[in-house]
Amino acid sequence: MYDRDLSALNLDDELDSPLDHLDEAPAPKPDPEKMLLLLASSVPEQRMIATRAFCEIQDERAIPHLIQLLSDPCPLVRVSAAYALGRNTSPDAVEPLIDRLNLDWNGYVRKGVVWALGNCADRRALEPLLEALKTDISAVRLWAASSLGQLANVGYELVISAIPPLIYSLRTDPIAAVRSNCAWAIGQLCRELPSNVVYAGAIDSLIEVLEEDEDMGVREDAKASLLRVGDPRGLQIIEELELDGLL
Repeated sequence: MYDRDLSALNLDDELDSPLDHLDEAPAPKPDPEKMLLLLASSVPEQRMIATRAFCEIQDERAIPHLIQLLSDPCPLVRVSAAYALGRNTSPDAVEPLIDRLNLDWNGYVRKGVVWALGNCADRRALEPLLEALKTDISAVRLWAASSLGQLANVGYELVISAIPPLIYSLRTDPIAAVRSNCAWAIGQLCRELPSNVVYAGAIDSLIEVLEEDEDMGVREDAKASLLRVGDPRGLQIIEELELDGLL
């Protein structure tokens, strides 16, 4: 991630995990005391080293500094601060993360922010994540879908609100990786639902994708979600498709 020109706005090929391109943390892990001091450094490179360190280490003392660094002039620092707040979660970070998602021109930063919001497991993240799923670049849409799935335990009303937009994206998003993450997220959310209309619609969408999506990876993720949920209708469809040699 860090060897690319972050001024580029076309980030649609950046669909991997937000942390995939962070350098491997040295062994032993960085000294939290030293890293806390570097968070306030006037040198951008030192601030970046410190924020990246807190992607690996957890220390609640870093949280106020990381929140401030979401507004750092250097996009590399903002990226790392977002990821670090995904590791060092706090209710206090949710609104600043949402503000950064709404304001930041940089797709790498927004991608890290939606990932962090999913880890925060806070109902305030619902609407910003839904908007990102609907309107942002594919790399951000992908992680918005996953983050919505991570909100499964936040509350029934949130689950009910999240499933219809995920179904829509599962059926219509042009990027297979985004559809795959929608399938995964729907499966996560369905596990928290009783057998109601929303649940039935979600299962219908997974079966539809299992039978019709042109991408095998999306179909496999739909199958995995149906297996995790254990819905009898879904399990029957899987068995029939396997017997016909279609899976």
